[in-house]
Amino acid sequence: LHLWSRLPLNQVVVQSGPLWAAADGFTITVQGKGGHGAMPHETIDATLVASQIVVALQSIVARNVSPVDTAVVSVGTLQSGVAANVISAEAVLTGTVRSFSPAVQELVFRRIEEIANGVCQTFGATCQVEIRLGCPATINAAAGAELMQGVASQVVPAEQIAQIDPMMVGEDMAEFLNRAPGCFVLVGASDGDTDELNSPHHNPTFDFDERMLPTGVALLAGAAVAYLGG
Repeated sequence: LHLWSRLPLNQVVVQSGPLWAAADGFTITVQGKGGHGAMPHETIDATLVASQIVVALQSIVARNVSPVDTAVVSVGTLQSGVAANVISAEAVLTGTVRSFSPAVQELVFRRIEEIANGVCQTFGATCQVEIRLGCPATINAAAGAELMQGVASQVVPAEQIAQIDPMMVGEDMAEFLNRAPGCFVLVGASDGDTDELNSPHHNPTFDFDERMLPTGVALLAGAAVAYLGG
């Protein structure tokens, strides 16, 4: 069970299939040849190379992933150089990959390496690509979702039980679901009136309406009773 600050208070999301994406990461370290900013012809500009990689990576989702599949490739950091008039010999960029299926995940990883190495070869640079596997996709089992639908119907009115589009955020609950099929349930924690209770998660202003706590407790207790045949 997970509270969700962007859902109305005590709305319960129960559904089978993919809910949240696999969350993986990558680091690309570009090695060029440093030099004076006034003499770029004597250098291999790692900052320029890394910038071209950032742009080229955006072609993966646009041109390699099928339009009926889903993926995200986002570069979050690019660090290079220490002075305005010095061309950097090294640049490091990091990013995240989100996907729902292993096939898409593998495709994206392969293309990241191919693009990074191809761009570097174009400019005469080299690079190292590190892929970091995070948590897998959060996928609810049909049986678990069916059980929780029954539990939720005893806790909240039918109009408060909802389904949502899968999201590209990640959740380590997926590791448990890979080993013991179940259902990850969301409970709304926004009062819908005050900005203080509508902030997204992982945000300095995050807060939630504590009136969702009894609903969460009732869902968890009801799930235990239902699973044990009560």
